[in-house]
Amino acid sequence: MSGIAFLRATTLTLPTAQMFRKPTGAILCPRCGRLTHPEAAECLVCGLPRPGRWLWAAGIGRLLRTGNFTGMVTVACIGLYVLSLILDPLASLRPSGPFELFSPSQRALIDLGMSGAIPWRHGRWWTIFTAIYLHGSLLHILFNVLWIRQLGPAVENLYGPARLVIVFTVAGTLGFLLSSMAGVPFTVGASGSIFGLLGAMVAFGRRRGGVFGTMVLRQYGQWALVLFVLGFVMSGVDNFAHAGGFAGGFGAGLVLSFSDRRNETLLERVVAGGLIAMTALAFALALWTAFVS
Repeated sequence: MSGIAFLRATTLTLPTAQMFRKPTGAILCPRCGRLTHPEAAECLVCGLPRPGRWLWAAGIGRLLRTGNFTGMVTVACIGLYVLSLILDPLASLRPSGPFELFSPSQRALIDLGMSGAIPWRHGRWWTIFTAIYLHGSLLHILFNVLWIRQLGPAVENLYGPARLVIVFTVAGTLGFLLSSMAGVPFTVGASGSIFGLLGAMVAFGRRRGGVFGTMVLRQYGQWALVLFVLGFVMSGVDNFAHAGGFAGGFGAGLVLSFSDRRNETLLERVVAGGLIAMTALAFALALWTAFVS
């Protein structure tokens, strides 16, 4: 996952440590980006009360700007896929078909936070976050990671890194929420978030208009349509998660502004950081429920 700098050993890297160190000179206001003093009662430009008190949020914003959310989502998906194989290695070596090679067992996926109607009925609400990063086979994760790496940078370039986090997470959680309500017993995968990224690009095309907007709308709309059709042709595909993810991404794209119109706000960066923290908490709850409680 992105927006967070990597930890090396048990200490923060130097740039990250400097990012959150209390400043002694002039600072940039976290809201308007103008020079001010860390001890000022308010920013003289935008009126933000005690701008030095909000530097932690500015630090999160810088991490989101310099980090690589797409890369860290890739690392998280691959790492959790390997972990799911390690938890039950024999199951992955007994495929029921050629497309099931190196498939984690259902037990391992449940322990790590598989979503669906059954976990939802047992009160495992956190699975709508954790299931985004879990995958059911080698082909499943390969397909999804390739799409994430294709669409993530495109959304980040048009919307911004914090808004990418919001679109990706909101779309994935809404997709699994709809899937659970529709009665799909168990489900995993980042495809709901992928459809959310497509939805955000379609929303951008509609709002942007003009030649460029029309090109974006046509290209990503066609991709979404093709993937929707493939989902109904292939077996075992959670089309409810796809539909919910697309709706979530499209709605988020309509609500959030894009970079050409407005820079990311402090609130958007805080929301993105909160969603990252919520995802980390969700995995902590999944592991606690599976191995401690």
